[in-house]
Amino acid sequence: MDLNTVCFIMFSFLLLGYLLLEGFDYGVGMLLPFLGESDREKQAIIQTIAPVWEGNEVWLIAAGAVLFAGFPHVYATLFSGIYLALVLMLVTLILRGVAFEFRDQNNNPKWRRFWDWAIFSGSIIPSLLWGIVFANLLAGLPIDGEKQYAGTLGDLLSVYSLTGGLFFALLFLLHGTVFLTLRLDCRFMLQIGKLGLATSKYALLLSVGFILLSFLYTDLAARLVPALALAVLFLALLFCYRRLQEQQYALSFMFSAAAIISAVSAIFTGLFPRLIVSSLDPDWSLTVYNSASNPLTLKLMAVTMAITLPAVLTLEVWKYHIFRERVAVNTSDIESLLWEQLHCQLQKIRTHLGNLLTVISKGKKVLDSNVLRLDKAPATAMAKELQEFRGLIRYGHQMANLIARIISMLRK
Repeated sequence: MDLNTVCFIMFSFLLLGYLLLEGFDYGVGMLLPFLGESDREKQAIIQTIAPVWEGNEVWLIAAGAVLFAGFPHVYATLFSGIYLALVLMLVTLILRGVAFEFRDQNNNPKWRRFWDWAIFSGSIIPSLLWGIVFANLLAGLPIDGEKQYAGTLGDLLSVYSLTGGLFFALLFLLHGTVFLTLRLDCRFMLQIGKLGLATSKYALLLSVGFILLSFLYTDLAARLVPALALAVLFLALLFCYRRLQEQQYALSFMFSAAAIISAVSAIFTGLFPRLIVSSLDPDWSLTVYNSASNPLTLKLMAVTMAITLPAVLTLEVWKYHIFRERVAVNTSDIESLLWEQLHCQLQKIRTHLGNLLTVISKGKKVLDSNVLRLDKAPATAMAKELQEFRGLIRYGHQMANLIARIISMLRK
């Protein structure tokens, strides 16, 4: 493996890490104006990402540094050709960072509402732009023989690019929603779970359109690895939807993360060895070879990242381990605190009841098959015991369903 490929893998990995970690930050930011009735509840929502969002931005800075040092022609072409889109992304990200710091500096509701919408804008606009940029990189940009962008801003907008933008926005929204089910106060779990269920359904439907358009507008269908990655993307979203239906939120988060990994993997494996596809002439595409720095720079970049990347990964694991507990709403209302504890316990009981019903159903099938074989035989002690045991299982099944209905009524 040559140094050009190594630097491409490093850039892909860093950008994947950014989108995977910052993805749920985007999703939480998009939900902020619409979730939580009181300001204390909104503060709790912000607190779920407040300790980690700045660290997540480091991945983007590192990816930009690798692109600048390793593939300067790609860096120059992107920032000279689609600079308006990239500047808009940077401005909204900066505005979102300012909003996190300024929001709580004044108790005026209008002040806080303004910064809530700033966080929303700084989350949804970059999400849309990431999808648009990725779709254009795959479908092709008007790059001429001088490695210059020869189009206009309107050339970035097409059916495929807009579908990619909407799909990535929904993907990040789903990732953030499932993240909140694991990190936010238990009293929000039912509301966020229903929201995640609806989001996953729309993301699943839109993924079909994105995959079909990817096969139509790009050459991904002719490549085995990206085609398989797109298939995994669809399956990950499908499993995420099913796990949300069963309220298995930890597994849902794993599958939403797998969906992002699959989508980004499909894009970069579909591009390699290209970095920007030229829609004017395939020979004018920018690749890891015709746009790379000199070998010494690539070697220094590879050695530097090989030393620092393990330390960064260790720090990330430690950071998320420290901030793994749920964020509770800051309130002195004893009734709210008791409801939070009751809600968590009811959720645990409901999970155990689901497992119990599964075991009872399987046991009932086995016993029914044994009893049917013994019905034709003379009455024996074993047959009588099986009949009694089947009656107990039927009674347990009825009681478990009754308790589940009572819990559902209490949760409402």
